[in-house]
Amino acid sequence: MRIFTKRTLREFWEQKEFQDSEQPLKAWHDETKHAVWKTPHDIKEQYRHASVIKNNKVIFNIHGNKYRLVVEIDYGCSHCYVLFVGTHKQYDKVDIDSL
Repeated sequence: MRIFTKRTLREFWEQKEFQDSEQPLKAWHDETKHAVWKTPHDIKEQYRHASVIKNNKVIFNIHGNKYRLVVEIDYGCSHCYVLFVGTHKQYDKVDIDSL
């Protein structure tokens, strides 16, 4: 998968209060970069706790569900777009449909 953009992840983990997210987000990025996801089922095989929702969006639990990562997948082009990364509390305030 080609991921757009790592910068969003980096800007999050560079914040002092979220530095513990760096290694889990880097691990997710590396695994996703090498993944071949053709269907939502492929994601669930690799990340069984991921939530596949409408409009090709997927929610990943990061660092023991301390953080949430929301992406949109274009399966045909093998593109993964980072839409949101934040704490579980921040995620609860986000309208996922508007991302």
